[in-house]
Amino acid sequence: MDEHRIIELEIKQAYQEDLIQALNQVVADQQKQIGKLEETCKLLNDKIKSLAFGDNQSGQADERPPHY
Repeated sequence: MDEHRIIELEIKQAYQEDLIQALNQVVADQQKQIGKLEETCKLLNDKIKSLAFGDNQSGQADERPPHY
């Protein structure tokens, strides 16, 4: 193998290492974002459930009887 070919391969390998590091950072950032979104969805789901159960209980207590 001539020296020029080895240098080309080393350059390609260096670029690939940089690309892998950049992609790894993107994946890590996306995982953090997914975790935050999952937590937000859970909180919203809990809030919706609490409102649904709360509306049924308080709605019946605050309703006027039909004879009023």
